[in-house]
Amino acid sequence: MSAPESVAETTEEEEPSTHGVVERPSGRLLRPREVLRDLGGTYVVNGVVGLIFSASGPVAVILAAGSAGKLDAAVLSSWIFGVFVLNGILTLIASWVYRMPLAFAWTIPGTVLVGASLKHLSWAEVLGAFLVTGVLIFVIGLTGRVRKVMSALPTPIVMAMVAGVFLQFGIDVVRSVGADPVVALPIVIAFFVLQCHGTLSRWMPPIIGACLAGAVAVAVSGKFHLGHETASWLATPLVQAPDFSVRAMLELVVPLVVTVIVVQNGQGVAVLKSAGHQAPVNVVTVVCGVWSMLASAVGAISSCLAGPTNALLVAGGERQRQYTAALTFGVLAIAVGLFAPLFVEVMDAMPAAFIATVGGLALLGALQNAFRSAFSSRFTMGALVTFLVSISDLSFLNIGSAFWGLIAGLVVSRLIEREDFRAAAS
Repeated sequence: MSAPESVAETTEEEEPSTHGVVERPSGRLLRPREVLRDLGGTYVVNGVVGLIFSASGPVAVILAAGSAGKLDAAVLSSWIFGVFVLNGILTLIASWVYRMPLAFAWTIPGTVLVGASLKHLSWAEVLGAFLVTGVLIFVIGLTGRVRKVMSALPTPIVMAMVAGVFLQFGIDVVRSVGADPVVALPIVIAFFVLQCHGTLSRWMPPIIGACLAGAVAVAVSGKFHLGHETASWLATPLVQAPDFSVRAMLELVVPLVVTVIVVQNGQGVAVLKSAGHQAPVNVVTVVCGVWSMLASAVGAISSCLAGPTNALLVAGGERQRQYTAALTFGVLAIAVGLFAPLFVEVMDAMPAAFIATVGGLALLGALQNAFRSAFSSRFTMGALVTFLVSISDLSFLNIGSAFWGLIAGLVVSRLIEREDFRAAAS
């Protein structure tokens, strides 16, 4: 039986119209019954997978950063509440209004940077840097120049950066098979068996089948180990006071702003563009600033348009209906945030190989598309340099390798690929 015709299917998605800084939605707001009509199994699955990814490795990064700063469980629970609940609400609003997948999360490279800074900065100083970062992102978004900056970046170079960032997730699959084959191998086998059978994959999406196989493997191997009991399943957000210090501003604010606007939002916009969506770049930047300020109040790091998560949300289905995958993700993210203490306990109980393997396999398609976009036509040398620098773990001025990969690739392309720039401008 074919899916019922949706309202969103009847019109072509257009680039949001711009009025000053604000990009207006291309159509009217959909009614709830129209959204339900657009919803389908593929989009629910993509939303679930996006949530699984966001709630696995990225949460582990938060826990590691908190450990470095010796943050207690209540502060960590409030942090996780903020990044899931607040960004889940923003995802629901933005995806519904613009009728495209716009999943917001938090900056993972920024979290790594914060973990290192917490070794010599107080938590209150870090919160002050979070708040100032949000203000600066908001102001930059109001200038209306963000889209011009991003449009000046050749797509192959940006996608080479995306490929460099995603590559590690693919490598982690291989490492997990070697480190813990009892858990990882059944996940990989189930994924590719379902991939090669069209009938089976329509009945059971490969990544969900892989998750189920992994859950069985974890249960049979006895590697699910719950720790101490959580006092409360529901999160209690803590409103925390910032402390504004010069050293925290110099060390954190500029790197966080660059990471959110150029690296993280750049990835998200590039991923959506490759799937046929024109993200409202100025609005995305403005709301990232506003939400970053709100998140700082409960001890959460800056918001951004999520690259890997959006890649999972657009991994299948019809383009005009993919916004429902983001709505699914948003609802689930809010639920995870509300039950942050319980969720952290369960995630700690799962073996690392389960999380790494599922996350890596879920991104294989996105990694393949990133390579194809980066090296299929123009700017190939710049894309190659970008890719190599992005995977190098280079860090300079407290800014990670993805940003420097972009810079290096642009410089190389400007020097030796001038014809490609002229062709792209014509």
